[in-house]
Amino acid sequence: MAKKLVIKVTAGADAPERCSQAFTVAAVAVASGVEVSLWLTGESAWFALPGRAATFELPHAAPLPELIESIRSAGRITLCTQCAARRDIGEKDVLEGVRIAGAQVFVSEAMADDVQALVY
Repeated sequence: MAKKLVIKVTAGADAPERCSQAFTVAAVAVASGVEVSLWLTGESAWFALPGRAATFELPHAAPLPELIESIRSAGRITLCTQCAARRDIGEKDVLEGVRIAGAQVFVSEAMADDVQALVY
C-alpha cells in the first residue's frame, strides 16, 4: 500500500458524483491512516472558500463540509494557483489550513516514492 495518496479533484457542482467520490475517497483514506494530499482544481476550487461546501448537495452522499473537515484534520488540502487566480481567490479568502500552490508542487508530490495519485 502506498504511504501517501495524492488526489486531484477537477469537478465541483458541475459533476457532483465525481466531486463527491474524490472527497469521500480522501476522507476514508485519512480515517484509515493514509497520508492524504487533496488538490482542488477547476470547479472544485470553490470549495476552498468558507461556506461553499454547505451549498453542495448530492443524494445519498456524505455532507461535503464533514468530508472536508475530516480531510483537514489529518491531511492537506491545496488549491491550484491558476484555478484560484481565475476565480479571484486569494490566500486570505480560503479556509484555514488550505494552501495555494501550483503544478510544480503537485508534480513533486505525485512523483515522490511510495505515492499513489488519483484524478477525479
